Amino acid sequence: MNFNFLSPVSDAVLAHNELLSQQALGKKMEIHSAQNGIPDLDGVKLAIIGVQESRNDVNYMGEELSFDAIRIALYSLFPGNWHTTVADLGDIPAGASIDDTYYALQTIISVLLEKKIIPIIIGGSQDLTYANYRAYDTMSPMVNIVNVDSNFDLGDASVEMKNNSFLGKIILEQPYNLFNYSAIGYQTYFNSQEEIDLMDKLYFEAYRLGEVTYNINMVEPVMRDAHIVTMDLKSVRAAEVGAKQKYSPNGFNGKEICAIARYAGISNKVSSFGIYEYKSTNELDATPMLISQMIWYFIEGINCRVNDDDFRSSDNHQKFNVLIEDDELIFYKSAKTGRWWIEIPFLPNVNNKLKKHTLLPCTHDDYVEASQGKIPERWYKAYKKNSF
Repeated sequence: MNFNFLSPVSDAVLAHNELLSQQALGKKMEIHSAQNGIPDLDGVKLAIIGVQESRNDVNYMGEELSFDAIRIALYSLFPGNWHTTVADLGDIPAGASIDDTYYALQTIISVLLEKKIIPIIIGGSQDLTYANYRAYDTMSPMVNIVNVDSNFDLGDASVEMKNNSFLGKIILEQPYNLFNYSAIGYQTYFNSQEEIDLMDKLYFEAYRLGEVTYNINMVEPVMRDAHIVTMDLKSVRAAEVGAKQKYSPNGFNGKEICAIARYAGISNKVSSFGIYEYKSTNELDATPMLISQMIWYFIEGINCRVNDDDFRSSDNHQKFNVLIEDDELIFYKSAKTGRWWIEIPFLPNVNNKLKKHTLLPCTHDDYVEASQGKIPERWYKAYKKNSF
């Protein structure tokens, strides 16, 4: 089953797990141990994988990664009223080369996706998102990535990929599977004007930190359209994390980053989730507990998923037509959840990425603004992207 790349959860973590309450999450998980091997994945919905790889970090100093502190924190939490089974498959050690690590991660994610199991990746450097994306090559013709990050990570695709340039490689390397990329929480002073202009030119979406913290609910429709969610711990403000993890005094607080993780879980499309740029330390540190709570909220979101996007029957939705100049915008509202979508029309005479009409998640505010004559920006970008 191509899981021979994985090393088991350490005996120290398992010994700590033995001391926990029978109601703790660690007692209810399927765990890869040296004694029992890889657990049976029948009925498993989510699988945690650590990846001990940071060599493509631009600031790499030879540090080794351990996720023991994260596991001890996560196992000690109590699950919600969940109906999903979680497995911890252990770690992918750093390979002889970085490409070996990418291959191992890509292979394991591919197997999990085929089994309809959602991988939760805890990583070193965020370039591991590239291997996660490549796992979809045989699975999905078009992939949407949401990156919760202070940086766009476009970088210079003509040089060797690093953790601050993986997106450039995703965009430019065949096969071209990326349909949309959304950056949540970017901070302008960490991104060159050229990168900001390129995001606009490619009709990708970018939401500034201030926008998101002012209205955290705006994340929900963006996540609803995502397949891969990748979260950079550098998007969290320094006050919330340990000494080795501090990056910027500005960023999301713990409550906000957990809310974003929950929105990722609620999305019916999200099929892989990664938290990256972890720096392990032996000191007392809040970072492992923050990561474990982010994972907890993602799992909580998965358990709150509702299938509300079946629009074949008019009983399931309300339909609204809005005329703006020469365009007719068609909105749908779910009768079950009240969530909104807007239709992106199929353009038959254009060599486009869409093969049929498709629905883009949106908000009630988008409908209100359209009714007042303003075209929603998300619709405009999706429409333009579909046109080239």
